[in-house]
Amino acid sequence: MTTPLAGITVLDFGQIYQGPYATMLMAKAGADVIKIEPPGGEPLRRRVIATGGETTLPIAMLNANKRGVTLNLKSEAGKDLLKQMVAKADVLLENFAPGTLDGLGVGYDVLRPINPSLIYATGTGFGISGPDRDNLAMDFTIQAASGIMSITGDPDGPPMKAGPALVDFLGGIHLYAAVLSALLQRQATGLGQLVEVAMQEAVYPTLATSYDYHLRTGKVPPRTGNRPAGLGSAPYNAFRTRDGWVAIYTVTDAHWQALLRVMGRADLADDPRFASHAARARNMDATEALVTAWTVGLDNADVVAAAKRNRIPAAAVRNPVEVMNDPHMHERGMLRRIEHPALGSIIVPDSPLRLHGSERVEPLPSPSLGQHNMAVYGEWLGLGTDGVARLQQAGAI
Repeated sequence: MTTPLAGITVLDFGQIYQGPYATMLMAKAGADVIKIEPPGGEPLRRRVIATGGETTLPIAMLNANKRGVTLNLKSEAGKDLLKQMVAKADVLLENFAPGTLDGLGVGYDVLRPINPSLIYATGTGFGISGPDRDNLAMDFTIQAASGIMSITGDPDGPPMKAGPALVDFLGGIHLYAAVLSALLQRQATGLGQLVEVAMQEAVYPTLATSYDYHLRTGKVPPRTGNRPAGLGSAPYNAFRTRDGWVAIYTVTDAHWQALLRVMGRADLADDPRFASHAARARNMDATEALVTAWTVGLDNADVVAAAKRNRIPAAAVRNPVEVMNDPHMHERGMLRRIEHPALGSIIVPDSPLRLHGSERVEPLPSPSLGQHNMAVYGEWLGLGTDGVARLQQAGAI
């Protein structure tokens, strides 16, 4: 198959969202990704097992097209087994707390001599160096530490987290990019390297507008609700309709003039309160009141259709169920319905990376815990049935 990462073998110690998303992108690019979990499962799976289940949709989404094995790195036999895999692999990726594998005796300094071409990728909250290195980090706490929560929410309300786990996934995207950059450099040098991504650093640029607000005003950026972070544009908000909400943002003055015509308020085309971005921002309440007076009498579909006809940026505020069944993404193949052995009929995402000229990897269900122990250890490592049985007896898998 003609895929970008065909022939690349990835040892995937990813857990929760960050690491698994990076390796899912690799699997969808054609890599042979071997998901390695402790005998009891990674944290996300352990939560499900504790309640009598086997897997969940996030596991199925982020671990599709991977092979799954169990490995006990607290046993000497398990550590030896990892070293055998490292000798044949191209990439090892983990998003444990800094120093976790070092503490187990199988960190980068130990593994590199076994395979100098190995790319060892680590995703952490704050990095593997610096005074905050050992701070505990989850998506929620990084949102707090990175400034995201301070600018999210209503102006008079408490700080709020962003709804999605955006820090985890931004960290995963950057991990993917780091691994591919290292693979590209390896083509020239023949050598692997240690690559790391700190989630805090990955999300820093997302607050660019807030940093600019501080530079311009000298003030601490405020929470602005659905208004723009820098409070420099209007209309830019979610507006009530008869059956929901529609997000509208007039990026240019031409968009605003088109919106005035659609709203039947062309009489305000030369009104100095609305004549420019700066003027509308100064008169934000009045600007939004004009738009609301129009949207409240219409359904979402009417507002979106009128905006589309007149090339005005707008979108209905949809819920996750509506998005899962989005005809556009299903037609493009980004969303696929598959039969999962544990979950039944489910919708899973494909990779958003479109490489025209490369074949797309068809979706395969995520593996059950240890599903491919025999295929990986018995066949890929060549240990055979007896060897796998001995590993089980030794508590290595």
